[in-house]
Amino acid sequence: MLNVIVTGKTREAEGICCFELSATDGTALPAFEAGAHIDVHLPGGLVRQYSLCNDPSERHRYRISVLKDPQSRGGSQAMHEQILTGQTLTISAPRNLFMLEPCASGHLLFAGGIGITPMLAMAYTLAQQDVPFELHYCFRSSDRAAFLPLLTQAPFAERVILHDDSGPQEQKFDAASLLASPGNGSHLYVCGPSGFMNHVIGTAQLAGWPEHRIHREFFAAAPINHSADTAFEVELARSGQIFQIPADRSVFEVLDEAGVAIDSSCEQGICGSCVTRVLSGIPEHRDQFLSAAEQAANDQFTPCCSRARTSRLVLDL
Repeated sequence: MLNVIVTGKTREAEGICCFELSATDGTALPAFEAGAHIDVHLPGGLVRQYSLCNDPSERHRYRISVLKDPQSRGGSQAMHEQILTGQTLTISAPRNLFMLEPCASGHLLFAGGIGITPMLAMAYTLAQQDVPFELHYCFRSSDRAAFLPLLTQAPFAERVILHDDSGPQEQKFDAASLLASPGNGSHLYVCGPSGFMNHVIGTAQLAGWPEHRIHREFFAAAPINHSADTAFEVELARSGQIFQIPADRSVFEVLDEAGVAIDSSCEQGICGSCVTRVLSGIPEHRDQFLSAAEQAANDQFTPCCSRARTSRLVLDL
């Protein structure tokens, strides 16, 4: 864990604030790679994940941007209303679950709304490496688009294509056209609202993009219907303990209450920190972190949100 001070808080766009974080003792912060995020510990015990959006070569600061969600579970509201310049925060060291593919011949970066944040760090890195890439940034209107001045002045500005939903038809986002030719070595990266991401990923799959060349990072989990949830059992292979998982509780909640330690962060199935090996039984996957192929293998699952299709799951715990 790291102690940082908020050295800057600025309004980047309608409903979006950018926070600059520096070490409280003035030392260099741990290095990070493009696509990394940090956990931010907030008042009331909340923990939220935010992508680092500054140049990864910088060690004197981290920058994160936060969209105030009207349906906030408390995190974005706290960041906007309670966190001020000069305040100290506790954060995690950076973790990267959305990495650039080092062997790719080219990169297509698709950002929707606040999904621009990890793409900024990626653009800085790719520009410095002189690797071919395009950054497509889609937004509802210019007043809701973060970092527009930065994007037009950045060293990679000529590789940025803006798509304003409220602007002329000819500049609007056309995923089918942009993804029509998968090529041999290009990789696709997409981040933003779930509807935007599902549209891009679905279009890429229809165009023949292989799964291993499609990279994604969700900011929020899709709604889940819990009306048909039922109880099941979880067995811990190493101790032989068996736990009942009620219909209204998650595997993570039950095991955490019993003192069984599992790393967890988002508790929505989007960050991947709690992924656990399944030795027997068939999970009911509800996460948005594992790929379709990884889910189909049924040898791991996210205990924070996923459940079971069989009466018992045996876990490698």
